[in-house]
Amino acid sequence: MQQDIHDGGAGADRHPAEPARGIPVQRRRTPAEAASEPPHPGGRAARRRALAARRTRRRRILKWTGGLAAFALVAGCGGAYYAYQHFNNNITAVKVQLGDEAERPKPVADALNILVIGTDSREGLGREYGDEGSTGHADTTLLFHIAKDRSNATALSIPRDLMVPVPECQAPDGKTIPGTARTMFNNSLGQEGRDPGCTWKTVEKVTGIRVDHFVMVNFDAVKTLSTAVGGVEVCAAKDINDPDSHLRMSKGRHVVQGDEALAFVRTRHAVGLGGDLTRIPLQQQFIGSMIRSIKSSDTLTNPAKLWKLADSATKALTVDSGIGSVDKLKDLALDLSKVDSGKITFATVPVLDDPADENRLVLKQPDAAQLFSMVGGDRSLTEPTAGAAAAEAPAATPAASAPAAPAAPAAPGGAASAATAVDAKDLRVTVRNGTGTPGQAQQTVDRLVAKGYAKAATAANVPATATTSIAHPAGKSAEAAALAAALGLPADAVKADPKLGARDGLVLVLGKDAPAAAAAEAAATPATVPSEAPKDLQRVQGDDTDACAK
Repeated sequence: MQQDIHDGGAGADRHPAEPARGIPVQRRRTPAEAASEPPHPGGRAARRRALAARRTRRRRILKWTGGLAAFALVAGCGGAYYAYQHFNNNITAVKVQLGDEAERPKPVADALNILVIGTDSREGLGREYGDEGSTGHADTTLLFHIAKDRSNATALSIPRDLMVPVPECQAPDGKTIPGTARTMFNNSLGQEGRDPGCTWKTVEKVTGIRVDHFVMVNFDAVKTLSTAVGGVEVCAAKDINDPDSHLRMSKGRHVVQGDEALAFVRTRHAVGLGGDLTRIPLQQQFIGSMIRSIKSSDTLTNPAKLWKLADSATKALTVDSGIGSVDKLKDLALDLSKVDSGKITFATVPVLDDPADENRLVLKQPDAAQLFSMVGGDRSLTEPTAGAAAAEAPAATPAASAPAAPAAPAAPGGAASAATAVDAKDLRVTVRNGTGTPGQAQQTVDRLVAKGYAKAATAANVPATATTSIAHPAGKSAEAAALAAALGLPADAVKADPKLGARDGLVLVLGKDAPAAAAAEAAATPATVPSEAPKDLQRVQGDDTDACAK
């Protein structure tokens, strides 16, 4: 439920930045002091070269502040050590446990995938936002992919109401938190002691895309960062009056910051259809506009604003230990700043209403698998290449690039023809682990979901068995044959089970041969990256100044 917040008022105006506190002041030389300095060795030409070198250094400094911070600029003012220690002490870093490296998606060399988590935690925020003390959820999540050549970026919004499997993970205190076969995505954080590492593992399992780092922000971060850049321009296509977020905004363009900025990104009931899928485009509009504000010359050439931005950013963000220092955040900022705003594509993961609950969502297949394959394979959504299908690149992982319909490889006995006639998304498949190796059932479910079996789910383990089998009720032999084909199993793996009723789905029992079969399937399936994004994909470009909340 959306909680009330204090109203920030109508669209805020930009105000000139005040001098930042804590910036060391550099004293100007008096004319007498300048005259007393010894002449520069080398004469007038040497002085010109020295002046050019200083200008080059200034340009380098301003280049990387386009990412997030002004550390080098402050250093140039004589406060390098002070600034370094100040910003370093602001940063909150968390060491996350990601489990067995062999079970994680393979990386794409030099590409970067940053998981951005917006939590609705109220811890330490008092009563201002309601639900005081709540540990919160993964309320807003984006997977930010930066291409290996830094020419483009894609930000995938993952709806909080999406039903997903959340894998087993480890809490900061070392406690093991059991996995959940099917729950809302936002439960991957905060609930049962789950930390950002649990959300990280969930995203990798659902998308097949390897995550490199995470950045987490709370309500205060939106307020402080939007204020630090002097406000963020947004647009409303109609008058908005949302009593839940307390956003009151007239039709047109506004510059929002502080409480009003937070109200804008939380608004959903007064726009569109009133749900989370309606709120996501507002958040995409806001983030795109903030990126443009940060990269603008008005920010880059204003030392006071840069200090304020760097100070706010380092205080507002919680990051993984891999980027938990000023130096590492600076390098990340450099990578981000290389991407032109017009080459950043914001998109929402394709979803459908959950047949079991209209208030929940499930992945829309094969569209979701197609999109994950493009992002995981470092394919840009900004400019689809004509004729690229003839030269498709290798995918990052077999799971992400697997075909969405179970048509290959073919099983003996004509299973392939049966596979083409089966609608996988509506077929219930229960996976039980009989391999004797933990985690095999969930891995198989992940593969099946990527192939279009949206209703695949794990169930209790069974005693160890030698071979993998598929049991089906009467009338579903074709569906069982299609599943066998999708998994590369022989035709004799399929067996009728009289104990299963007409309303039951298929039961897949994994035997000790399952890991080897999975490896063989991966080797036999050609891994390709689609050349075009799914049809009707919701997306907006980072330089789109015409995007408005409707």
